[in-house]
Parts: sequence; structure tokens; C-alpha cells
Amino acid sequence: MKRTSVWLLAFLPLFSCTNQGYEKTQDGIVVSLQQEQPTDVKKVRLQVINDKIVHVSATPENNFSKEQSLIIIPKTGEQTPFTVEEKDSVYILKTSALQVSVQRRTGEVIFADANGNSILRENEGGGKTFTPITVEETKGYTTRQVFESPDDEAFYGLGQHQADEFNYKGKNEALFQYNTKVSIPFIVSTKNYGILWDNYSLNRFGDDRDYAQLGENFKLFDANGKEGGLTAVYTPAPGSAEPVTRTESSIYYEDIKSAKNLPGKLPLMGANVTYTGEIAANESGLYRFHLYYAGYVKIYLGGELIVPERWRTAWNPNSYKFAVDLEAGKRMPLRIEWQPDGGESYLGLRALNPVADEEQNKLAIYNEMGNEIDYYFIYGDSMDDVISGYRTLTGKSQIMPKWAMGFWQSRERYKTQDEILDALATFRQRQIPIDNIVLDWSYWPEDAWGSHEFDKARFPDPKAMVDSIHAMNAQMMISVWPKFYVTTEHYKEFDERGWMYQQAVKDSIRDWIGHGYLSSFYDAYAEGARKLFWQQMKDHLYPLGIDAWWMDASEPNIRDCTDMEYRKALCGPTALGPSTKFFNAYALMNAQAIYEGLREADPDRRIFQLTRSGFAGLQRYATATWSGDIATRWEDMKAQISAGLNFAMSGIPYWTMDIGGFCVERRYEKAQREFNQTGKENADLKEWRELNTRWYQFGAFTPLFRSHGQYPFREVYNIAPENHPAYQSIVYYTKLRYNMMPYIYSLAGQTYFNDYTIMRPLVMDFTPDTEVHNIGDQYMFGPSLMVCPVYEYNARSRNVYFPETTGWYDFYTGKYIRGGHQEVVNAPYDRMPLYFREGTIMPYGPDMQYTDEKPTDNITLYVYAGQNGAFTLYEDEGINYNYEKGQYATIPLNYDEASRTLVIGDRQGEYPGMLQNRKFNVVVVDKNNPKPFDMNAKGMEVAYDGKKQVIKL
Repeated sequence: MKRTSVWLLAFLPLFSCTNQGYEKTQDGIVVSLQQEQPTDVKKVRLQVINDKIVHVSATPENNFSKEQSLIIIPKTGEQTPFTVEEKDSVYILKTSALQVSVQRRTGEVIFADANGNSILRENEGGGKTFTPITVEETKGYTTRQVFESPDDEAFYGLGQHQADEFNYKGKNEALFQYNTKVSIPFIVSTKNYGILWDNYSLNRFGDDRDYAQLGENFKLFDANGKEGGLTAVYTPAPGSAEPVTRTESSIYYEDIKSAKNLPGKLPLMGANVTYTGEIAANESGLYRFHLYYAGYVKIYLGGELIVPERWRTAWNPNSYKFAVDLEAGKRMPLRIEWQPDGGESYLGLRALNPVADEEQNKLAIYNEMGNEIDYYFIYGDSMDDVISGYRTLTGKSQIMPKWAMGFWQSRERYKTQDEILDALATFRQRQIPIDNIVLDWSYWPEDAWGSHEFDKARFPDPKAMVDSIHAMNAQMMISVWPKFYVTTEHYKEFDERGWMYQQAVKDSIRDWIGHGYLSSFYDAYAEGARKLFWQQMKDHLYPLGIDAWWMDASEPNIRDCTDMEYRKALCGPTALGPSTKFFNAYALMNAQAIYEGLREADPDRRIFQLTRSGFAGLQRYATATWSGDIATRWEDMKAQISAGLNFAMSGIPYWTMDIGGFCVERRYEKAQREFNQTGKENADLKEWRELNTRWYQFGAFTPLFRSHGQYPFREVYNIAPENHPAYQSIVYYTKLRYNMMPYIYSLAGQTYFNDYTIMRPLVMDFTPDTEVHNIGDQYMFGPSLMVCPVYEYNARSRNVYFPETTGWYDFYTGKYIRGGHQEVVNAPYDRMPLYFREGTIMPYGPDMQYTDEKPTDNITLYVYAGQNGAFTLYEDEGINYNYEKGQYATIPLNYDEASRTLVIGDRQGEYPGMLQNRKFNVVVVDKNNPKPFDMNAKGMEVAYDGKKQVIKL
């Protein structure tokens, strides 16, 4: 059977009935259970996708849902062969790689390899829970699926979250979309399997309970020892109001609605707030706390600083989690110090009471609303193999245009045509490499958001502006929101067809621009609305020659800081059903609109989209994600490392962040303004420059290298003067990024051809080394380079773990370091620790000002001896989709340690404009011959015309 959709296969006529217990279908089996309660499992279905992927569905209904999946692409090709056996009321489906069994009595599913070795099993008894739910007359189920998990297992993925958690074993994470939070219902295990949930509602990984108020889990005592609550003291800025003291049994001011319970008329800006007293746990065990904060906050428990100072801007709070082991009845002093940092600010502290480790450490997922339990089990020989299976289900990752691998400069925001052109011209004059410059929001007239028109007073000739950018050999990306003011013609076009979300308009919600304007977002779940959204862009923006599309606020973020129920009301109902059911997939639908429109309008030009949110399958629409409006703090920089790594493990290879952070502490703004007046670097500006330096060092080794943020301006020449170490270090790593372009672009090619992951947690390449399972602040950039960011102020060293099974070479000195141990390494201000693994073959190209400035006809190959090694250079035209038609070239590079021989293999493939001849400069580094990275190093020169060359080293 060819070109048959995954969801259609389920409903083909049954062609075999083995017995009353199960039915064999063309792609699997359906097992009928003996139902006792209305919400018990009635049927369990297994569908074979391929040898290593099985689709599992379970329902309390008589029939399975026929609803089409939003994330799974149609299956093509022949049906994978499988067999079915029955043994003691257990039905076993077998492929060449898997044995998947279903117990008829309970519906419990067990996954084993071809030899019968257990990989994963559902909880004893099946681990399935169904609770009926009806929203807006749509019926469904709240579901939960629990799996067993051994103690030595670790979990990664789930998208991108900001609590700086890496290994999710034993952790809890709520999966919903919000600014800085991107949720993807996919988890990868160190046991080399993955689980993808086909569900779009609010999910919870781990504990399915919401965090409880303090008074529910603890006895609370005020500052005088009286039971009933904590003592809250609100001290406003001097002279602004009288202090307020009151007793509070909960600290819950996490959204606009609950924040109304703060003391009325007391100005928060400049206030100091303390909560003091004691708590006594209702039971003994590990309590998991959730802190939600805006402004500055510290928490002391038992006299110990449990949460050192954290900060987040008032309009965009953050979450932080911590756990404390408490004894039932024992009173512990609690002190919370909070300094709100805006006219509105938010704070919440809630907790989960203890759960037995045996239960907490299981693999569990909760879905608020769906038709049934619906997940895909993906098995692999490695984590890369598992992620490849994810893309088999959800779509290939496109190769991004080559220029996208270069440096991007952005600012919130270039306010005029002259500003953006002057910024790009300054990069060119200073000979700082750059490929892309970005125009952020509000280029339109103030009262015309969604018109896709430019404010002529500030952007008098948009076409000439884009042409000038192209003339300076750069590309331009532009910000487009799914938001429309009600006065625009575009809003009216959507509204008359029923494709605008109405709640914000009904409630007269106005935004923060000028006096505030009434607006809402379009419904991206409607196919016609997606086509109209693109058509409006095509009519107004596409003719300008814009190169890339920044799809901002795609959560969708209709209003900041609303409670969850109101957030659902604002973004629904959708064309497909209630927003409760389709809560998380908006960004995927929005990206589909642009991708399909662009591929039709210009099928030969590569698409690039950047979106603030994402969902499973985003990679198939040539879309990358960035980590949103994060803060300018060292803890936020550190959190981006684990956030980016887990996002990569979620199957989407292109990710970036606002280098330097987006939302700026006022002290940094003040320090920059003082410098502009006096020319003196005060303590805050000194820290600001070091923060940006360290962040740029880290950013140079992420899939996309992009600077963006609020004032102070983020161009390197605005961060520090040319003679400053910050400037010099940033420029050094920017140039190094371009030297590494042959390596980086080859990795981009692998994301398509081999389903590769560019930014790689150490656990991907060194899975058997259990020491790396919890290391979320080091990673591999491709197969060769270990990156160790520095994320503490004034740090001039850091701990680095060197994974076992290989030795390592210091990038800067060539010094050899054995694997399998940890050591403190040097990290001077201007350098970040970098290490190559043994067997690395690292290609470097010439200095470039932009990615296609000159042909890469001279490549320096650094060969790090000690183990066998291999790398494949990938090249194509860089701007079109001819690679999908086989028009590309690869050059295999292989090093054999025993013979000390490098083989530059026969070039495979060709493409228009391909370089026919080039030179390789081969530099060898080994234990006895350390050599630092040096683009001018002289090695063995090899002329290459596409034919195999064997070099004795």
C-alpha cells in the first residue's frame, strides 16, 4: 500500500480477525478489553509506522477518533511487515526491531527489542486514566498515561523552559506556550527511545497536580507566632503612601486577576515587600516549590538563603523551581524579600506536597483535553536515531539558507530607515562580519498595527531600504505579528469571514501603544485564514524583496499576564474546536501559512522563519525558534544553555536567543546613559560589558548567531569601544564563526540528510558515561567541538567535565587532556573554554565579511590525532531547494590512527557553480605536538580536483 496517510490506515476495513480478543488491521491490531466502568479502557490500538515506530491509542469509546493529526505527516511507501502472536491473553505485535505486547485484561502495553529485552512498559495495570470533559459543547477526555522508569534513566526534551532544569527525571513541567516558554510534547530517554504525544492541550509532565497555595500544605505562623498566615509588610517608596501590614495565608499574585488582591492604591514601583513568619509541613518529605516572580526576589527558609536574588521585568514574569526536604510539624522560619520593579508586578509561591520517589520518578504525561490517549513510541540505536524517528513522523528539517548561519544584528528597535541602514553600514566600515539585519515591530503607523504598511515619515522608501541592504551584501528580516487593530482593513477582511478571535474586542482590551488600541489575533487554525494572512503579507511586504520573516508573539500572546482560563478565552474558540483542546499548536499553524505561501510564490528560494513559539513539527516549515524576551541576568544566560539543549532534543534543530538578554535591568540603562555623558565606565557598565562578552562567546556556537535586545543598543561598537576587551572578544568570535562556516554549513546539511542535531547535549554523544546525564552547561557543537560557556560575573575559570572514551585537545593551545575526569580550566575574560575530541577533522575557511563573499577554495583542515575520525564536507548553492533534487556535493574526510593517514575521498554529486578545484592545508595535532588554532598555520598543502587523495601524516 503506497502513499497512505497514518490517520487513514486506522480506518481501513479489517482484513483478519484472529479471535474475539483482537482484530488485525492492515497496519496493526486493535485489542478489545473487558470494560467495567464507563471510563475504563475499552480498546487499545497498535499501528506500525516502521520497524522502530509504533503508534499507540487507547479509548473508553467503541471507536477511535477520526480527527486528523496536526503534527503527524502522511505516511508514504509500503506497509512495514509485522506479525502477531497470542500467548496467555497477551497479544504480541512484532517487527524486525520491536516486540510490542498488549495485555487483554488491563490494556497494559510493553515495548521490547527484537530479542525480547524490555525497553519501556506502561504502569502495571495500564497506567491509563480518562476523565470526561466538555468544553463549548465539545466532548473529550482529560487523560493521563504513566510508564515505569528505572532509576538509572534520564529524560530530555519537552521544548524550551526557563527554570534551568536539564534532566527531567523526577521533575515536573507544565507544557503550555508563553513568552520565553515553548512546549513540545516529546521526550527522549537515555534508554534510546522517545515518546511523542499527539495532543495540543495543556499538558503536564510528571505530577499532574497544579501547585497548591502555601496554606494548603503548611501551617502558617505570622511574625509573632500566631497561626493563620505570614506577616506581609508593604513599604512603599518614601513619601508615596503609608506602609501596609497584613496577614496572608497564600502568596499568589501571578496574573492580572490575582494581583488585584495586593493592597489597593499602594504604589508598587520602588516598594519593599517582606513576608515573614514560620511554616510547618503537614507531612514529612520533599516539597517541590514553584516561584513565579517579577521584580527582585530572595527567599530564606530555616535561616538559609534558598533562592538567591533573581530578577525579571514587571510585564514578563519568570518561573523558578526548587525543592526542600521538610519534617512534619517542624516550624521553619520563612522570609521572602520582594522589590517590585514596575507599576504592575507579580509574585507567587506555591508548592506540591511530597510524592513517593517510586511514583515521582516514573514517566507520566497528563493532557487536559483530547479524544483519547494517543502517543508514538520511537525506538533507536542512539538518541540521534530516536530524533530521526521523530522527524519521520513530523517532517524533515529544511536546510536553512546559508546566510542564516552567519551573524544577525537586531535591535528593539530600529525606528527609522536611516537607523537600520547606518547600523549595517557601520558593520561594513568596521569590517565586522554580518549577513542579516532585522527590522523589529512598529515600523507601521502608530494606529495601523496589522496593516503591513510602513510609516512614511520614518520609512519613506521601504523598497529602496531593502535594496540598499542587499547592495551592502546583507539580508533583511522583518517582524510580522498575527495581530490586527480593529480599524485596519486587514482586520475587517478576517472579521467578516469569522476568522478573528473576539474576546479581546468584546472586553475592550487595549494595548500599550500611545493611548492604547483595540486589537485581536487571527485564527490560524482556519485554512482560509492562513491563506488570507499570507495573501496580505504577499500584497504588502513580499514585493519589497524581504529575505526572512519574524513571526512574533506566536503563542499567541494576545495579552500579557492573564490567568490560564482567560488566556484560553482570548485565543478561541478556534476553527477546529475549543482553545482548551487546541491550546498549544498556534505557532505551528501560523508557520504553515507562511511556508506554504512562500513555496508557492517563489518555489526556488529558501524560506526562513523565526518564531517566538513552536510545537512538534515546526522544523518542516523552515522555521527556527528563539527563547523569547528573556532578562539580562547571569542566571538567565545560564538558563539558556539547558533551554537550548532541551529544545534541540525536542527534535527541532534551529534555535537561537537574544544575546545579552532582552529585558534590561534599569541599572544597566542608567550606566550606559552616564557613559554617554561622561565617557566613564562605572561598575554596572563594566558588568554589562562582561555579560555581553560571555553571552556572545556562547552565542557564536549555537545553531543561529543573533544579537537582539532593548536599550542599551546591542551592536558591538555600542557595547564597548574598539580598544576594549569586550569589543575585541566579540569580534574575534564573530570572525571565528565565519572561519568555521564549512563545518557549520555541513552540519546544516546533515540536519536534512541525516536528521542531525547541531547543538548537542553531551548525553547524545556519550550516553554510556553516566556522568554526563546531568551536565546541562556544556555541550557539543556538531560532532567535534565541546563548548563550555562561562556564566558567572568575574569568573576566570570554570569546572569542565571531559567525557570518557576519548581524549580532548584545548582549542587555544592544542594541549591534550585525558577523558573521564573533571578539572578546573582557565577562562580569561576574552576567551571561553573550547575543546576538540580525538579524531576530529575540523575544516576552516577564509576570513569572510558575509557567507558568500568569496569561494572557499582554500580550506585548512585541523586533524586531531589519537583516534580514528571522519567528517563529510557538504556544499550546495545555499539559497534554493535544488538540494531536494539531488544537486549538492559531499567530500568525505577520513583519518586512520593506525596508519596516520588522512583520506580526502572522491567528491560525490554536483551542483551549478560548484567549485571544481581547491587546496587543503592539513595541520596535524597530537599529544606530542600541541598546536593552537591559527588560521595562518602552515601544514601539508594538498591540491584537490574532486579525486581521492591519500595523505600520510
